[in-house]
Amino acid sequence: MLKVSELYIHPIKSLGGISLKTAEVTDRGLKHDRRLLLVDENNCFFTQRDFPRMTLLKTNILDGILEVSDKNNPTSKIEIPIKNYTDEKLQVKIWNDTVEANVVNANINKWFSDFIGIECKLVYMPNKTKREVSKEQARDNEIVSFADGFPFLIIGQSALDDLNRRLTNPVPITNFRPNIVFTGGTPFDEDNWGEIRIGEMTFFAVKPCARCVITTIDQKAATKNKEPLATLSTYRRSGSKILFGENLIHEGTGKISVGDEIKIISHKK
Repeated sequence: MLKVSELYIHPIKSLGGISLKTAEVTDRGLKHDRRLLLVDENNCFFTQRDFPRMTLLKTNILDGILEVSDKNNPTSKIEIPIKNYTDEKLQVKIWNDTVEANVVNANINKWFSDFIGIECKLVYMPNKTKREVSKEQARDNEIVSFADGFPFLIIGQSALDDLNRRLTNPVPITNFRPNIVFTGGTPFDEDNWGEIRIGEMTFFAVKPCARCVITTIDQKAATKNKEPLATLSTYRRSGSKILFGENLIHEGTGKISVGDEIKIISHKK
């Protein structure tokens, strides 16, 4: 039997994630997932690819407050009231999309600028902003937050276990920044899924996830390494891409929880 074993949200793109037992599914993914984004002085997004130091920032949500803190210095932290943002609007660039976002707070901008080492702003995607999933994979004009391209990323624990057996130094699932982790089945079962159900929610596996150098960043030291991409490239390469995990889109809204059974309705043709 396939079951959900872990759920994660990443409130600020490319910062630390939060493990959940139950997650609310909204029109653009899990609630709070990647609704916030850091942009540079040109209003263009940046990530750990550019500044590995970002991996040192962890997040937590409690009583409507998003707390961001330095893993190595817990006294260095900032609290961000969720949804208490300014009316200042920006057109921000993320990959090939330009969308409207709201600046969160000038004082918050300074804190992040000082930590990361560049002038930057924290912005929020309001509900009225509709960033569409690529038409090649969309079924019904699905939308996405500031995730790279899709509302959900799912990875099987067996795929991670298979990888770690090949590595000298095993890596945690958090290196791959999934939303959903599942147990059961064989490594990379998710490659072949079509329609699936998790609890009462319907999802569609639409594209394998091509991995980047973020997966190689040591989350404690904020340093780049060759692994796990070097090893993955020996058996998970497709053309110029290295694949690990499956991107999903979904129908409707609801909730999913750790322990939910995953039912395979169809496979890819």
